[in-house]
Amino acid sequence: MTMLANVLVGLVAALHLYFLVLEMFFWTKPLGRKVFRLEPEFAEASKTLAANQGLYNGFLAAGLAWGLVAGKVDVQLFFLGCVVVAGVYGAATVGKKILYVQALPAALAMAAVLAS
Repeated sequence: MTMLANVLVGLVAALHLYFLVLEMFFWTKPLGRKVFRLEPEFAEASKTLAANQGLYNGFLAAGLAWGLVAGKVDVQLFFLGCVVVAGVYGAATVGKKILYVQALPAALAMAAVLAS
């Protein structure tokens, strides 16, 4: 079970690295605009906010990686909890898809960590 938990935590960390790259570097590019369904004008006007959001996703990924490398279950659970809360908030304020893309993988990882 520990191996599954580690893989799921690693997957959540990788997702947040992907979000970092999309939000910080591809927000105004075709890939970023496609993923987030953005009009070019809006993407350009909001790119600084998106970069800030991407940085926060990087902090989540770094915290999850730290928890994995150090074998600290409490750190993993803290950062997974942060991801779940962010995902639920995003689903409530932006779109339901965030619940499945962000919160669900983190909740599954959290359950696996608790079970291991």
